[in-house]
Amino acid sequence: MEQITKQELAEITGAIHKTETFGAVDGPGIRYVFFLQGCQLRCLYCHNPDSIANTGGTTWTAGQVVKEVLRYKSFIKSGGVTFSGGDPLLQPRFVYAAATLLKDEGIHTAIDISGAQDPAAADMKKAIDAADLILLDIKAWDGEVAKVLTGKDIKHALATLDYCEAAGKNVWIRHVLLSGYTLENTQLTAMADHLALYKCIQRVELLPFHKLGESKWQRLSRQYTLADTPATTKAQTEHAKAIFSARGLQVQ
Repeated sequence: MEQITKQELAEITGAIHKTETFGAVDGPGIRYVFFLQGCQLRCLYCHNPDSIANTGGTTWTAGQVVKEVLRYKSFIKSGGVTFSGGDPLLQPRFVYAAATLLKDEGIHTAIDISGAQDPAAADMKKAIDAADLILLDIKAWDGEVAKVLTGKDIKHALATLDYCEAAGKNVWIRHVLLSGYTLENTQLTAMADHLALYKCIQRVELLPFHKLGESKWQRLSRQYTLADTPATTKAQTEHAKAIFSARGLQVQ
């Protein structure tokens, strides 16, 4: 990405699906969350299926993002801003521009990365480098399971993790525990063994599967294939957490 002025950064546009002014689950502290439009994955459990299409959303400039966030600066001073989705790295120039301008204002930024994009691209690296924290989704440890669950394997997610390790970028791993797909001891153990090798990982968030997005699928007249899949129990979640904790990982 070429060097551009602060004014040029402020004029870069992106498509925003929706915003959340007081997010508490997308990074540390209270956060202003921008859900960007568009995603290459087709996760069976997606709770924002209306954000998948690459068309739609509301056009914002990076400057408008900063202006809006500054209205809430006193409320998010212990947190910051998170770019989620959809997949924010489908719009890397916009994320880079907004994160860079927010950093100038002393605001902590995080990017929730789906793991679908190749981090080798220059625009991707710029966006990652501009953020203070990467929330990296690893959809399934087994590549074939990941393809069934999302439509893609996890090679780009792992490449992103390697890039963050080399760059010294702080990472939180996010992983959904889903019966019949990811909630299986062999996968969890292999994943925990691998993640324990990385110094950049600050936390692993093991997220129990829920069906809060099912109604959105119904409104879109799309088949929700996990309708008969049970929600993850507390006992199952604690069992998975124990596997990761045993390897010295900080688990949430």
